[in-house]
Amino acid sequence: MCIRDRLRNLVDPKSTVVVTMEVQEGIIGESSAFIDLHQAAVSSGVLSMGPKLCQAARRVGLPVIHATAVNRNDSRGTVTNCRMLAASKEMHGRGSGIIEGTEGAQLVSEFGPEPEDIIISRLHGLTPFTSTSLDQTIRNLGSTTVIPVGVSINIGILGLVLSAVDLGYQVVIPTDAVAGVPIEYGEKVLEGTLSLLSTLTTTEEIISNWG
Repeated sequence: MCIRDRLRNLVDPKSTVVVTMEVQEGIIGESSAFIDLHQAAVSSGVLSMGPKLCQAARRVGLPVIHATAVNRNDSRGTVTNCRMLAASKEMHGRGSGIIEGTEGAQLVSEFGPEPEDIIISRLHGLTPFTSTSLDQTIRNLGSTTVIPVGVSINIGILGLVLSAVDLGYQVVIPTDAVAGVPIEYGEKVLEGTLSLLSTLTTTEEIISNWG
């Protein structure tokens, strides 16, 4: 089977789901305290190609799931056992970040959500399959291929892909709709690690297979 035919089979709308990862105002939006990550999302294409991919998916009836990270307003149960989570709690203390019910926790508007989209939020952990219903939801939808979109390549996207592969899913990554920081390191993670776990392609290549 040629590469083009293999990709067409992998991204068949009948068995594929798009999962956005932390495409939230407080993470990659203009108000984000993660300035480098916002800039990477802009320059890499996450904020342009990501919404384009989601829109194309909806047109062919393909599910779009938004995996979001949120913090309770009172911070109860929040851990700070790594620098990333400690930074999130520090922003919370300043009244910014991804507190439930605030603008920072909302999706960047270009991503929706649309009425048919599914939002799965997590209060703990760094990856979307941890302590959420994401796996069961994808299985209930009958999907066997996951297309991740968002940030960050070196933490969240990497964790998403590792978990998805462990759970038996195929993964197809549109490299122009994911980002990490530093940008050069994100590119190395794609090349050296994620290329071994998934099929790397582009947003346009995926959409072209949806007719």
